[in-house]
Formats: sequence, structure tokens, C-alpha cells
Amino acid sequence: MNKALKNNKFLILRRIIQISILLLFVGGNYWGWNILRGDLSTAKVLDTFYLSDPYFVIQTFASGFVVAADVLVGALIILLFYALIGGRAFCSWVCPMNIITDSANRLRKMLKMYREDVKVPINRNLRYWILGLSIVLSALFGVAAFEAVSPISMLHRGIIFGMGFGWAAILLVFFFDLFVLQNGWCGYVCPLGAFYSLTNKISIFKIKHTVENCTECNKCLIVCPEKPVLAIIGKKSGQITKGECTNCGRCIDVCEDHALKFSFNKYNK
Repeated sequence: MNKALKNNKFLILRRIIQISILLLFVGGNYWGWNILRGDLSTAKVLDTFYLSDPYFVIQTFASGFVVAADVLVGALIILLFYALIGGRAFCSWVCPMNIITDSANRLRKMLKMYREDVKVPINRNLRYWILGLSIVLSALFGVAAFEAVSPISMLHRGIIFGMGFGWAAILLVFFFDLFVLQNGWCGYVCPLGAFYSLTNKISIFKIKHTVENCTECNKCLIVCPEKPVLAIIGKKSGQITKGECTNCGRCIDVCEDHALKFSFNKYNK
């Protein structure tokens, strides 16, 4: 296998999946395909059943609106799916904003704008506070608070239905990650990522580290968007259990020591 391809296999696969999902939504709007209709908040699949974002449904409940039974079932399906495969897999394998933030990160590295010794002024727990605040505001104002201002929704709906002024929010995220804070949106701010990280505890699909193979080259730490999750690197064998891990596979891509791999469950040898 070509080295460049080998070192980016999961990145390439993620892009194929992300773009394919977007294409199915676009096809439903412009060409009458019935595979996926709607958006990431609520989509009808094959004109038969719904799949819904559980975080959106929780905000809707908090705002005082009644959620239809089929939408609620769709939210439970999605919640169970991500809980089993790794909650934040949504962030790296489905969310279209990941393409924007990865682009900012790549440009940041090309321009050599990143330094390890710079102290980050924002705590990563900020996203959990925003998560809680969004539910409170939904209850106070009677509207799904984050959904109303979400750059993720603006980007996704903009691609499907037309962008309009959504570009402003998307550019804001891009420039925030480029000039202010590396992986700032996904790693520190986004409440949707925070929500899915809470479902990651029961996941049966995680990344496993084998310390005997590790040479502590730290290539995995360089590419990881959530560096704290790799605290065991070079120290002990085991699975990456922190909920913030996005299961993006970048650490596996760049590890030439075969010290990292996807593991089906904690008993996987």
C-alpha cells in the first residue's frame, strides 16, 4: 500500500462517508431520491422511518413542544447506535463541520501557527457548560436554543437547501480554529460533541494501545484533536476510554509502531 494512502486511510474513509451522506441528503432535495430526506436534526429514511438527533429532541422537549412518537423512536435509535460504536464517532465520521475544522487545522500547520508551549486559555469543559446552558435556554425561551444558532445545522442545511447567510457562522468557526485555538470548536465549544461524548462510556468499539510496541514518537499526539484522551500512550496498555475520543483513527493512521488499533471490546487481545 502506498505510504501516503496508508497514513491517511481512515481520513480518506471518513471523507468518503461524510460526502456520501451529504450527497444522499442533496439528492433527496434536488433529485427526488427517497434515501434520506430532511437534515441531521430529523431525517426520513427510505420514506419509511425517521432518524433524529437525540440532542435536538431533548432541546425540543425542554422548549415545551411535543415530539412525535416516530421522531422519538428515531432519536433512541441514533442514541443507541452511537452509544455502541462510540458516541463521538458522529463528530469525525458524519458531521460536515469536521471538514471545515480539519481544513483550518491543516492550514494552521502549513503556516506553522501552532506551538505546544502556548497555554490554552479555555477549559475543555466549557462545552459541557454550553450543553447544559442550551437546554436551560430552550426551556426559558421555548425554542431549541443551540439548533437556532448551530453552525453545524447552518452548514448542513446550507449545502442541502442553499447557504444564505450561513457562510458567516461557518467562516467564524474556520477562523476561530485557524487564528484563535487549534481544534477550538470541536474540542472546546461544541455542545453536540459534548452530548455524544456522554454516550461513549458503554461503547464496545474503542481504540486500543499496546505499550510494548510504543516507541513514544508522539506522532499520535500531534494529530489527535483531543490530546488528553491519549494519556496512556507510552505508559500502559489498554483502551482509550475517555468519552471525548472521536474514534477518528488518525492516531492509528500515523502510528508506524502498530501500537494502536481499533478494538471491538475490552476483551479484545
